[in-house]
Amino acid sequence: MNCILSGRCYHRPNPTLPPSALNSPPRATTANAAPLVAILLATYQGERYLPEQLDSFARQTYGNWRAWASDDGSTDQTRAILQRYQAQWVPGQLTILQGPAQGSSRNFVSLTHNPDIQADYYAYSDQDDIWEDDKLERALAWLNTQEADKPALYCTRTRLVDANNQEIGLSPDFQRPLGFANALMQNITGGNTMVFNHAACRLLCLAGQDTEIVIHDWWAYLVVTACGGAVRFDPKPGLRYRQHDSNLIGMTASGPSLASRIAKLFGPTLKRNNDIHLHALQNLAPHMPPENRRIMTQFAAARQQWLIPRIIGFRKAGLYRMTPSGNLGMFLALLLNRL
Repeated sequence: MNCILSGRCYHRPNPTLPPSALNSPPRATTANAAPLVAILLATYQGERYLPEQLDSFARQTYGNWRAWASDDGSTDQTRAILQRYQAQWVPGQLTILQGPAQGSSRNFVSLTHNPDIQADYYAYSDQDDIWEDDKLERALAWLNTQEADKPALYCTRTRLVDANNQEIGLSPDFQRPLGFANALMQNITGGNTMVFNHAACRLLCLAGQDTEIVIHDWWAYLVVTACGGAVRFDPKPGLRYRQHDSNLIGMTASGPSLASRIAKLFGPTLKRNNDIHLHALQNLAPHMPPENRRIMTQFAAARQQWLIPRIIGFRKAGLYRMTPSGNLGMFLALLLNRL
């Protein structure tokens, strides 16, 4: 693979980190060769829950990480909290940046494209979750088995909790294989659980920072699978996903609400999402294997056809969702020309 996607095509910072001084300290690695994880944290008005998330970073059983917090102009105590942790953690372990103030997804995109953030692996983080202590350790146990020059993305199920951190359920456990034919139809990878390698990061950068996308985590799933990368969905929850009134995106234990799914089925959202994705993926077409280029071309052509050729073209593309009800809804959207 071209060296632009290789995890070995950058200067790696010194990965040795001393333990943190705040609350439960990170466990510093003793081997200088330990891979470095860059935690990409997007914040905005997060004072209520942010300390618990930062504390969960500090409790990680894998200690060789550094965090970059991009704040989108908070007017509460978010920035003061970040500065307090920055002062009490070792120098360089937490860097505070000014976000683009264009919404959560654009904030994550800005972190992904930041040339000053260089690591072996990258982990997206919301401000209001609580990571399980072994989240990074489990992610790297799989990612370290992948070839360095092949894009690889790890994600997990989540444990749903309420505003007071009381458990209320689990996110769905998907059984079907993850891949490009699924990624075109749905986003099943939560960005707050994602850890990906440097090859995947370079691929996201190659797609272009100003490229219009639907949401950053769906885009990451699409990009990695489109270009033949590996994706691992871990059925063991990697974090406590807080559901509260200020959530930008939430879910029930069975997935998005029925009302939300029906609204998307009969509204313009699905078609608009596919317009955005098919246009954005053109930048990566040279890096896609022939089979995935065929799937994308077949789907794009089918969308322009009347009913019978549309159904035939869609079936040839092999697109699918994870559940029978999801596939039924997808077929209804296909009949209504909403895809």
